[in-house]
Amino acid sequence: MYQRLKPLLFHLPPETVHDLVVSLLEAGQRDPVLGSLARRFAVDDPRLYTTAFGCHFPNPVGVAAGFDKNARIPRILAALGFGHVEVGGVTAEAQPGNPKPRLFRLPEDEAIINRMGFNNEGAEVIGRRLAETPAPDVPLGVNIGKSKSTPLANAARDYRHTYEQVADHADFFVVNVSSPNTPGLRDLQDRGPLENILGELIDAGADPLLVKVSPDLHEEAIAEAVALADDLALDGIVATNTTIRRPDELSNPRAGEEGGLSGKPIEDRATEVVRFVAERTDLPVVGVGGIFTAADAYEKIRAGADLVQLYTGFIYQGPTVARDINRGLIQRLEADGFDSIEDAVGADLH
Repeated sequence: MYQRLKPLLFHLPPETVHDLVVSLLEAGQRDPVLGSLARRFAVDDPRLYTTAFGCHFPNPVGVAAGFDKNARIPRILAALGFGHVEVGGVTAEAQPGNPKPRLFRLPEDEAIINRMGFNNEGAEVIGRRLAETPAPDVPLGVNIGKSKSTPLANAARDYRHTYEQVADHADFFVVNVSSPNTPGLRDLQDRGPLENILGELIDAGADPLLVKVSPDLHEEAIAEAVALADDLALDGIVATNTTIRRPDELSNPRAGEEGGLSGKPIEDRATEVVRFVAERTDLPVVGVGGIFTAADAYEKIRAGADLVQLYTGFIYQGPTVARDINRGLIQRLEADGFDSIEDAVGADLH
């Protein structure tokens, strides 16, 4: 049904559609509906169970940050078959984000460009919402970003304040210093500023704590981020965020829009970064970028991803995407003779 509706939906502005979908899902987030959806969409198979950074996941396929910015629909996303949900990015201050339009579809390229700018209701509101609503049946992560108005010199305290508002209501926390849509944010990926931020969060008790890296970093910078994660005994690395690069093969006239590119054009680079990170650390890796199908997810898993996340693939494939990927992963495990998804992690590493 979604594929029949998609042409109509894609005639509407993408942010309008996204807000409408989130509102509809939120309205349907009631126990009878959740149970019915879970029976239809959730794939319960022990071969898909996996454990990472102390959390137990019913399957490795999660929703990436950005889809549910204000933590309004984690329960219904879990009912659609996702094995974890990462909400946010959340900032200390409520902020409207960048001027509209700021979200662009590139259908010919199976891609999205966004320059949302961490639009969200703020840490206090989101923390209160998480406290007052039932938790999803899968691990819940919170993606933490920097408030636009906070000077870079005060970033560590800003991240800490956000963490403290949501600390009691999530299963893991992801430090986002790699979004291209907040001025100066990526400067925080340098070792000194990043070490300050992570140290502040560790001092505040953030655990499990992961860091999300950019696909635009050079190998030396990625290696340094991985080394820092090991030095500070972080719990995992998310690879990757969106890219500011524009591959030559993009054909949509919107390809020149400013912002972060996600979807199929970033798939190969994201997998390269997953492999690069996994070869240099024993920390769990969460693979993000260009995942639309089971084949896409399996490639990242074999490259070293313990978990995978998607956002753009969800937009293009629709509500059955987690179910379809998980069913396909089981088929691939059987074909390759693996007893579990954990056995396939890093199978292609030398």
